[in-house]
Amino acid sequence: MIKAILFDVDGVLLHNNRKFSVLLAEQYGMPLETTRPFFSGPFQDCLTGKADLKEAVSPYLTDWGWDKGVDAFLDLWFQAEHKVNQELIDSIQELRKKGIICILATNNEKYRFQYILDKIGFADVFDKTYSSAHLGHKKPNREFFEKILEDFPDLKKREVFLWDDDLKIVKEAEKFGIKAEVYTSVENFKQKMR
Repeated sequence: MIKAILFDVDGVLLHNNRKFSVLLAEQYGMPLETTRPFFSGPFQDCLTGKADLKEAVSPYLTDWGWDKGVDAFLDLWFQAEHKVNQELIDSIQELRKKGIICILATNNEKYRFQYILDKIGFADVFDKTYSSAHLGHKKPNREFFEKILEDFPDLKKREVFLWDDDLKIVKEAEKFGIKAEVYTSVENFKQKMR
């Protein structure tokens, strides 16, 4: 029996039709070749809390032609990806009423994670929230899941379910011993949960 469900953020709880780097290329004239070294390099350390995003991105902004400062850049970034999957959020509230523990489990750096909790309001939607920046590990690393389960000593792996839009993460979660599904739509989610 499922007692707890982990939910990914991007592509599950939030509709992210395109990456922020694509928006930067299309609307702000920052080619992917220019921004890719940051997102595939220093940004990865921000995701596990080894680096601070504001400090890491600042040196790149001038080269990218951004002159409005780091805070304005992060505001643009976080607001561009603020598209809530409200139907799924409503379903999560129904699950919580039935006593199922609902957990937010995301690969995110600390500033965006705080934005997700406070500005989007997910702090009130979930029983617990976890970010790779605070856990020190990203999905699909087993340490990510281990650290979450440490907070729930009464839960067995087989009682935990993960919804993620990344097939690699789903496969690794299953290897770790928790049930997992690739999230494609609210309809699919409701059907599987039934």
